[in-house]
Amino acid sequence: MDLNQIKQILDLVREHELSEFEIEHDGLRLKVRKDVNGAHVVTLPAPAAPTMVGPGAAAAVTQPVAAPAAATPTAAAMAAADAAADTEIELAVVKSPIVGTFYRSAEPGAAPFVEIGTTIKKGQVLCIIEAMKLMNEIDSEYDGEVMNIYVENGQPVQYGERLFAIRTR
Repeated sequence: MDLNQIKQILDLVREHELSEFEIEHDGLRLKVRKDVNGAHVVTLPAPAAPTMVGPGAAAAVTQPVAAPAAATPTAAAMAAADAAADTEIELAVVKSPIVGTFYRSAEPGAAPFVEIGTTIKKGQVLCIIEAMKLMNEIDSEYDGEVMNIYVENGQPVQYGERLFAIRTR
């Protein structure tokens, strides 16, 4: 799958207003999903990183380069695919339980409760969501490591919106 084919897929997803689309072709899995803000999130398996694509923006997507002589998948490629699948299964997503404003720290200028890579325990405060002038602490339901923070500090969040991805232990 080359860059032009990926761009065509993104155009079709936008044209037909799909919320999610997934395709696997020649060992490459491509998943396109709209986030809550309407931006497309393109996910390729490791080591490629997720790429955010805004509406109307050109996508620069990286794909793993395969050796031209290799016609069949090698054992190393199969192991890498299994490891990528295991990584996807291990991640737990913490979602917003309420509508409000997301804050990463207790007050402006203070250190955030968690950063990407922080090891957390069940019950540890991850963030605060302000709703109707009340500050609601959002606690972790999992032991693990914070792998992604989906929302920027001070941004509004909706009920059920993804806040954190946690690799559980």
